[in-house]
Amino acid sequence: MAATELPQQNGPASMSASNLAAWPAIQSAIRKDPAMETRIAAIVAGMTLEQKIGQMTQPEIKSITPDDVRQYYLGSVLNGGGSWPDRNNKHGTAADWVALADQYHAASMATDMTVRIPVIWGIDAIHGHSNVYGATLFPHNIGLGAAHNPQLAGQIGRAMGKAVRATGIAWVFGPTLAVVRDDRWGRTYESFSEDSALVRQYAGEYVKGLQGAFNDDGNVVATAKHFMGDGGTDQGKDRGINLSTNAQMLNIHAQGYMTALAAGAQTVMASFHSWNDQAAGASYGKIHGSKALLTDVLKEKMGFDGFVISDWDAIGEVPGCRTDSCPQAINAGVDMIMVPDAWKAFIANTIAQVRAGDIPMARIDDAVTRIIRVKLRAGLFGKKPSENSYAGKQDALEDRPLARQAVRESLVLLKNDASVLPLARNVKSNRKILVVGKTADNIGNQTGGWSLTWQGTDNSNADFPNADSILAGIRDAVGAANVDFSIDASGVDVSRYDAVIAVIGETPYAEMFGDIGPAGSLRHSSRFPEDLAVLQAVAGKGKPVVTVFVSGRPLYVNDLLNLSDSFVAAWLPGTEGKGVADVLFRAEDGTVAHDFKGTLSFSWPRSVCQTSLNFDEPNYSPLFKIGYGLNYSGTAKIVKRGKLGKLDSKYPSGGCGVTNAYPVFNQADRATYPLYVISGNEQQAVGADLNRILTMPGISVQTSQVNTQQDAKLLTWSGVAKIGAQVEARVEARATSGKAIPAYASKDGALTFDTMVVTAPASSVSLSMHCGKACEASLDMTDTFRRLAGKKEKQTIKIPLSCFIAKGIKLENIDIPFSLSTSAAFSLAVTNIQVVGGAAKDQDALTCAELK
Repeated sequence: MAATELPQQNGPASMSASNLAAWPAIQSAIRKDPAMETRIAAIVAGMTLEQKIGQMTQPEIKSITPDDVRQYYLGSVLNGGGSWPDRNNKHGTAADWVALADQYHAASMATDMTVRIPVIWGIDAIHGHSNVYGATLFPHNIGLGAAHNPQLAGQIGRAMGKAVRATGIAWVFGPTLAVVRDDRWGRTYESFSEDSALVRQYAGEYVKGLQGAFNDDGNVVATAKHFMGDGGTDQGKDRGINLSTNAQMLNIHAQGYMTALAAGAQTVMASFHSWNDQAAGASYGKIHGSKALLTDVLKEKMGFDGFVISDWDAIGEVPGCRTDSCPQAINAGVDMIMVPDAWKAFIANTIAQVRAGDIPMARIDDAVTRIIRVKLRAGLFGKKPSENSYAGKQDALEDRPLARQAVRESLVLLKNDASVLPLARNVKSNRKILVVGKTADNIGNQTGGWSLTWQGTDNSNADFPNADSILAGIRDAVGAANVDFSIDASGVDVSRYDAVIAVIGETPYAEMFGDIGPAGSLRHSSRFPEDLAVLQAVAGKGKPVVTVFVSGRPLYVNDLLNLSDSFVAAWLPGTEGKGVADVLFRAEDGTVAHDFKGTLSFSWPRSVCQTSLNFDEPNYSPLFKIGYGLNYSGTAKIVKRGKLGKLDSKYPSGGCGVTNAYPVFNQADRATYPLYVISGNEQQAVGADLNRILTMPGISVQTSQVNTQQDAKLLTWSGVAKIGAQVEARVEARATSGKAIPAYASKDGALTFDTMVVTAPASSVSLSMHCGKACEASLDMTDTFRRLAGKKEKQTIKIPLSCFIAKGIKLENIDIPFSLSTSAAFSLAVTNIQVVGGAAKDQDALTCAELK
C-alpha cells in the first residue's frame, strides 16, 4: 500500500510527503571516475585472499597493536565509546590520538602488498567529537530537529569534521537517520524527528557538512545509519523487529537515506534489528543477513557504490552465525565487518569459507573494490593522518559559539501560563534566584549518552574542561552572588527568592541501556522520583517555578507541569549550558535577548502509555502536537492556545505492554535493584561504568557479555565475598519496608537470570532473598552451577518463588531479591535478573528439591 498522506494540521514542519511506490535510483553527488575504477581493478587483481579479507576486517583498538595492522593487512580500526589512546587515557589530547593514528597508518604502509592500502579509522562522533576530552558537544539530534534548521546541522557537521581530523581520524559513524515511531526506544534522542520528511531535510545537509566533496582537510567520510528502519521496532525495543509494510519502510524509514546518498554518503552501517513485513507475509530476518535490503535495494536499486559496514559484533546475531564467522552477512552485502575482539578467528574462518566456496570470490572482490574506492575518494592514499592541516590542533576540537547557538534554537517552551519567562537579568538588583535539581550542575546529565563513554556514565564535570553547566550559565547571566543552588531544596526557605529554576530530567543512557521495556511506562517520575520531590519542595510557596527538563525523548510529565509555572524542554543540550540561560533571561535593558525558536519535532504524550504516538497515525491525540512551541508573545508558533492549566496527572500502575516480568537487575532497562559488592565489612556499588573493574578482597566484578554487547557482569570469586542486588541508598527510606513483587510476576513466578558459568564453584554457593530484618531464605545452588560450568551458550536459570516462600520469604516486602555468595573460587557472568510470572511451571524450571 502507499504511505498515508501527511495531514494538514497544527504542527509538522515537514516538506511534502513522499508517496513512492518503488525504490528509486539515487544519483550521488560523488560520481564514478573511470580512471579511478581502472586503478582499483588493478589493485584488487594484485591482492592475495589474505590481503582482501584483511581489508574487510575492522577490530577495536583495545584488541590490536599497530603491528597487527601490518601483519594481517587490516583495512580499518575503530574505537568504541570509552576507548582512548595513550594506554586508554580518557583525557588524551588531540596529539595523543594523532600519534596512534600515525602508528596504524605507518603499519598499513609497511605490509608486503604490491600496492599498500592505508588503514582507515572509524569513530562514533555522535554530537560532536564525543569520545574526546575537551571537544565541544552539540545538542543531540532530537534537539537539532526541534530547531527546524537543517542548515545549522550542516554547520555542525563541518565543525565535527574538523574536530575529528584534529585527532587523525577520517571516518565518522554518523549521521543516524532513524525515524523513531516509539519513544520507548533508548536511542530516540539520536533521531531528528518522528516526521520522515524532516529527517530527509536534515540527512543531506548533515552529510554535506561532514563530508563535503573531499576537497577540504576538514572533510571526513560520513556513514548513513542504521540501514534501515531501526527507529520503527515493535515497542521501541533495541535490536527488535520492525513490522512495517514495504510501503512504510520506503516512505517513512528510508527517507533520510534518499538525501544522504544523494549528498554522497560513502558508507552505510547495517542495523541490528530485523524486518518482518507481516502484511505481505515477507520476513527479511536480521538486516545484517538480508541480501534483499543490503544488495537488492541499497546497492542495485538505489545505486549505492560505497561500502556497507556492520555494527559491533552484529554478524553474531544473524541465525547460524557467530561473532567470528558469518558467510551469510558477507553474501548478503556487508563489505567491512566490525569484529572488535574475535578478529583473528574471523579472518581465519572467512578465508576458509572462501576456499570452501561458501563465499564467492566475486563477492570478496566487490567488497574490497568498494572499500578501496572510498579510501581513494577520501584522499587517504599518500597522506598520513598527521599531515592534515587540523591534526593535533586542540582548538580544532571546539566550536563553542556554534554549539551555544544550537542550544538556543533547540529549546522548546511548553508552558508559560503566567508569563514568568523571560526572567529579569539585571545583575545590579537584589533579585535572588534559587536553582534546584540534580542536573543543574551536572554536565554529564546535560550531554547524555555517547559522551566520552558509550553510555555517557561515569563522567564528572572535570571531564568536560571546555564546557559550562546550566547552573554556570544562570550564574553568568545574573551574577553568582544572586544565585543559590541546592540539589534537593532540602531546608531551603523559598520565600527568600524571586524565582526558582528547577533543572531536572533523565540521566545518561545509550543503546539497549536506555530502552523503556514493557514493565515500564512513559511516566518520568516513576523512574526519577527525586525530580518530582524537588518540585514538590519548591512549588506552591508563592514564588514562580521555572522547570528546565533535560531528556532524550518526550515523556509523560503532567505532574511536573502542574508544579511548574513555566516548562522548557531542553533535550540534551551538550556542553554549552549557557545557551539555556540566554533564552531564560532578558537582556540588561529589559528587552527579550533571545526568543524561543524551537518547536517539537516529536509529539508529546498526554498519557503514560501513549505509544506509539505519531502525527501521521490514526487517533492522534497528544498533549502537545508536533510543531508546537510557545514564544514570548504567549502564542504557539503554529496555533494559538490558552493557558495550559492543571492537567490530569493520574496514571495506571504497571507497565504499558503485556508483561509478566518484574525487573530486578537488567542493564538494558534501568536497574530496579542496583548491584552492590560486599566483602567483609566493605560494600561498594557496582555502578554504571562499563570500563571499571571493581576489585575487593576475595572478589572482582567487570563488564561482560551474555546476550548482547556488554549486558552482563562477570563475577569472579577467589575467597569469601558476596554480591547482591539492593535498593540504592538514595531511596533508602522506601527500602526499609521493601518492595512488593507485583501479582503479575508473583503468580506461579520464578526468580530468573541469564548466565554463563565460566568456572565451577570450588565450594558451596547460596542464593538468597531478603524481606527486611531477620527475614531471609537461602537456597543451595552449588550442583546447578557445577552442572552448567563450561557450557558455551547462555543458560537461563529459573527458581520457583515457592522455594523461597517455603523458607519464610514475604513477597510484599522484598528489599534484596538476589544475593549470591560463596567462600571459594567461582566465576560466572550474570544478567537479566527478574521475577517472571508463570515461569515456575516451565519445564526447565528448577525444583525446590534440587536446591536443598
